[in-house]
Amino acid sequence: MKIKKCGIDCSPPMDLLLLADPSIQMVEKYLRSGQCFIAEEFDRVMGVYILVSTGKDTIELVNIAVAEEFQGKGLGKKLVLDAVERAKSLGYKKIEVGTGNSSINQLALYQKCGFRIVGVDLDFFTRHYDEEIYENGIQCRDMIRLSQDLSGLNFS
Repeated sequence: MKIKKCGIDCSPPMDLLLLADPSIQMVEKYLRSGQCFIAEEFDRVMGVYILVSTGKDTIELVNIAVAEEFQGKGLGKKLVLDAVERAKSLGYKKIEVGTGNSSINQLALYQKCGFRIVGVDLDFFTRHYDEEIYENGIQCRDMIRLSQDLSGLNFS
């Protein structure tokens, strides 16, 4: 499996991107302002993520998704760790990610990959999405914000 930047010869896998974010408008916004990376093997797209620069020293992992048949096999962790390494190699000092309060598996994954919870954006999903979102039997209302220091310094 290789992870590569989705360039002009590549069409972003919208079906996968919409697994992580059901709003086509939000996904299209991410694609316009960020860089899309895909994991593939034998010309089959297995996963995807998007990085968006949010400042001189900060980049955000705004969308990450793994095709259903490849879930539970460690690919999500490989994608997150690849995003962290790319952010470091691009000279960013911090990488951020946000996920829903109902995204239990994603919250665990990000923390296993070195992210720390830094805040909560209350009612983010009820403000920005027309349809109610449910995961794990929980309504997704709040955005849990996580970040990771990439400079090698630890301020905790």
